[in-house]
Amino acid sequence: MKAAVIFDNLGPYHLARLRAAAANISELMAVEVAASSAEYEWQREAEMGKQKPENRNTGLVSAFGVSDFKTITLLERGTSGEVSGRELAARLNRVLDDFQPQVVFIPGWSSRAAFAALFWCGRARVPTVVMSESTEWDETRAAWKEWVKQRIVGLSSAALVGGTSHKDYMVKLGMPEERVFLGYDAVDNGYFAENAEKLKNEVRSEYGLPAIYFLASARFVEKKNLPRLLQTYALYRKKFETLKTGSSSPRPSLKSVEGEAPWDLVLLGDGALRESLCSLRSALGLDACVHLPGFKQYPDLPAYYALASTFVHASTTEQWGLVVNEAMASGLPVLVSNRCGCAMDLVREGVNGFTFDPCDAVQLSELMFRISDSRFPISDFGAASRHIISNWGPERFAQGLKMAVEKSLEVGPVKPTLLQRLVLKALLAR
Repeated sequence: MKAAVIFDNLGPYHLARLRAAAANISELMAVEVAASSAEYEWQREAEMGKQKPENRNTGLVSAFGVSDFKTITLLERGTSGEVSGRELAARLNRVLDDFQPQVVFIPGWSSRAAFAALFWCGRARVPTVVMSESTEWDETRAAWKEWVKQRIVGLSSAALVGGTSHKDYMVKLGMPEERVFLGYDAVDNGYFAENAEKLKNEVRSEYGLPAIYFLASARFVEKKNLPRLLQTYALYRKKFETLKTGSSSPRPSLKSVEGEAPWDLVLLGDGALRESLCSLRSALGLDACVHLPGFKQYPDLPAYYALASTFVHASTTEQWGLVVNEAMASGLPVLVSNRCGCAMDLVREGVNGFTFDPCDAVQLSELMFRISDSRFPISDFGAASRHIISNWGPERFAQGLKMAVEKSLEVGPVKPTLLQRLVLKALLAR
């Protein structure tokens, strides 16, 4: 069985999934559109290692030797948006012509790589599987765009999606429910679990970390809702100090915090909003208790999870939220925005964490206050996180991919209509 899986850029998450999938597929090839990501500054050497290119006679592409599966990079420099659709299609065609896959997995319905792959599959009579982590509600939907998506989705024989809400959206776009499989969004659970366990007793001062803290990890962009997270954290500290000094509380049910101290907040990441976040931190008087270590490479992440007490993810919109997977695999309770695609499947209220309205600062501050109480069963919630996420690791991706391959081969390739070909041509030329 030969399958090709196309990603815009191969990051740590993709490699973990593909390594698991390779055990179920006799010949698996990962096609990386570009070596650079427009969103993440991953150092690929940390994941893929320095490997000698494999000569596959594919012209203007490079191949990296990975023991479990083959990888091909179409663009060594720059991102996918820096070449024409025609050039991108020509490079992808050479790779697929050379490999001759029986099934091709395409990255969603909005990238030129997906459109080019659909063209090739239509000509070669090869079934495609569309991969998606979109929900119906993660963005405002326009009727004409939904119509276009339905035409694109209609060209695939099966789908591989993140979770329950993603499956619902895929079915609404026209894919029969029995052809939709879960498991797309996974991280290497073992990597985070094992390393977090080893690093639990590390000296915090070596990492510049406080004694006890909430951890958040996100790109510093608008949808991550970080200004409101800082404002929420300020409310949390104010509530803590108010109760500690014995002042009246707006919520009499909250218990005394005498003898306790509020947790710090560690916010990993970087991006365009860094300067404004630093200014807001100062304006709120939080310089001493909100820490901004910057963006951390994959090998550095486990230490921050291992030494944290609870993970917070406050996005106003999020297709999934893989950092939640990482935190849960590391054994942390989680506070997750109900606008995150992973919330429905990964967060069990009062068991491993809580969900919240990302626009309600008071609600989140009270959850932070509750979970930082010394009497809160942190370890029980952390153990529950590990148990829940164990069902959503790379093995789940591998199983979903295998089932999607089998279903797409059973259904067979979809022959594009004239209208679908015209739509694809117009989209690829954008």
